[in-house]
Amino acid sequence: MKKEKSQFVCQECGHSSPKWLGRCPSCGAWNSMVEEVHVLKATAGGASLKFSKPLSEIEEEGLDRLSTGFSKLDEALGGGLVRGQALLLAGEPGIGKSTLLLQVCEYFSKVEGKSLYVSGEESPSQLRIRARRLGITASDLHVLAETNLENLLEVLYEEKPRLLAVDSVQTLYSSTLESSPGSVAQVRECTFRLIEACKDLNTVLFLVGQVNKEGVVAGPKVLEHMVDTVLYFEGERFSFHRVVKVLKNRFGASGDVAVFKMASGGLEEVQEPSAFFLQERVSSPGSVVFPHTEGMRPILLEVQSLTIHALYTTPQRRTQGFDANRLSIILAVLEKEAKLFTRDRDVFVKVVGGVDVEEPAIDLAVALSVVSSVKEKPVEDVLVFGELGLSGEIRAVHFAHERLKEGRRFGFKRALVPRGCAVEVEGMEVYPVRHIREAIEYLT
Repeated sequence: MKKEKSQFVCQECGHSSPKWLGRCPSCGAWNSMVEEVHVLKATAGGASLKFSKPLSEIEEEGLDRLSTGFSKLDEALGGGLVRGQALLLAGEPGIGKSTLLLQVCEYFSKVEGKSLYVSGEESPSQLRIRARRLGITASDLHVLAETNLENLLEVLYEEKPRLLAVDSVQTLYSSTLESSPGSVAQVRECTFRLIEACKDLNTVLFLVGQVNKEGVVAGPKVLEHMVDTVLYFEGERFSFHRVVKVLKNRFGASGDVAVFKMASGGLEEVQEPSAFFLQERVSSPGSVVFPHTEGMRPILLEVQSLTIHALYTTPQRRTQGFDANRLSIILAVLEKEAKLFTRDRDVFVKVVGGVDVEEPAIDLAVALSVVSSVKEKPVEDVLVFGELGLSGEIRAVHFAHERLKEGRRFGFKRALVPRGCAVEVEGMEVYPVRHIREAIEYLT
């Protein structure tokens, strides 16, 4: 027998409650609890049991890697796509998610077979206009405008494409649920059934996910746990470069990035991201080069700082690509431990290129760029990285050897690093420092 059970689910985080609440106790969102009706089915007894096996007796399956058409994206994914893999591609509106998917679908249809692009937001004629602009002429790239999950699954099992792209998962709905498209229950149910079908057919699945105002994937967090790989598309809308970050990957290492350039004919991958981000650098006070790692591959970025005398009583602290709260901590450490006072100055910090850096290894680069700007002394041809502690100590960070090798490859012969990262690299002088005062003395 089937029983109906009603519960209230937060549309922001997925928290459920047996009664309505004005404010979600999990994420704190107001008026986000929506009633959803679930049908409970009686479970049949006598189901066959599966017994466990020792891990050493389980045979490894060879992964047949499939190319996306972009070599750097393949490297970031651990060698390419895997049959039956489910990928979630998220990013701001207008950043280029649909453009990237169309280009991947075109290449895949030419090499592997039929690709099916399911559009829930654009009409087929709109996709045709975009395809003509991008020069896409693949005959095995099929388009379907559908938002009903049951109809989509019927087409999927009938046509059996090699790749399925759904743009976007928030537009799908299942007839078995009473909630509206985009709700937590609909997103969870549609995602689960699509992944189940694609793994059954060995079809690669791309799901486009919308983001909310905080810049994270909209919908329940379980959506990111269900898929095999999470890709985040970031970059400034009015800039011509884009960065794809691999936040999660069950078939390879996570944290790697692929850099693209937006051109008139679509997205073009950048073979040398470090040279791309440093091509217009000018050695001026406040400019420091920092080797940023997203995974195993470092990318050289330029950190810029600008300090001017404050026009108002309260000085400004503005950042771009870096957390403003961390900047306040760094300025406090510089004032207490290095006697560098910025309380009467406006401080602006920017990571050039629109890349958002969250790793603590950038702390020393930001600190020295501020010092360079205040003292009007440029930091020329020196690679800088390290985490800054509250006592002014410089702490070790990961992948020091890879960072130094990347800097040496682009002509840097000196590096300022934490004492715990003092490794030898041929052709490079490494200067280990223990405290922020030692790093400032080196510059001056």
